[in-house]
Amino acid sequence: MCKSTQPVLVPESVNNDGEWSPGIRPGVRYDATVDIRAFLCPMTFVRTRLALDRLLKGQVLRVILAGEEPRINVPRSAVELGHAILAEQTSSAGMTTLFIRKEGLG
Repeated sequence: MCKSTQPVLVPESVNNDGEWSPGIRPGVRYDATVDIRAFLCPMTFVRTRLALDRLLKGQVLRVILAGEEPRINVPRSAVELGHAILAEQTSSAGMTTLFIRKEGLG
């Protein structure tokens, strides 16, 4: 059962993660962010896919997630749909940040 919290999808210019900072490496640029930490599989990828659908080909989505199952399933599902994983970073607290470049039509 999924939690009812809505995902956060914000453009980079108004992005604010509060206290947690994923420590992204310099040079990783992104166009939008979706925070799916409050969701359980399969809604983690459903929310990610909805966010990707809003982007144009070549744009980059930053996905913030927590837990082992979404860390494995979200990037795998994105690649199966033809998108590219540019980077994946996991903090010691178990938070993961993915950078996914949208490929294909759009």
